[in-house]
Amino acid sequence: MLKAKANEKREKALTSLELLMENPVGIGDHSTGDFYNNVEEAFQDLVDADDMLETLKKYDWNNMQDM
Repeated sequence: MLKAKANEKREKALTSLELLMENPVGIGDHSTGDFYNNVEEAFQDLVDADDMLETLKKYDWNNMQDM
């Protein structure tokens, strides 16, 4: 469960970053500040997800069914 949640968060963050960085015209109604905030939020989500996956791996919790 935790691994699936972390993977989902990671994929969502990567998709958001890709859209923001490759298609910035899609957010034309947003200010520059909004753009940077959205990029920072997506990046932080990616860091959080990667940290969670690393912690699961470090403590070998990848195979625990109840997590």
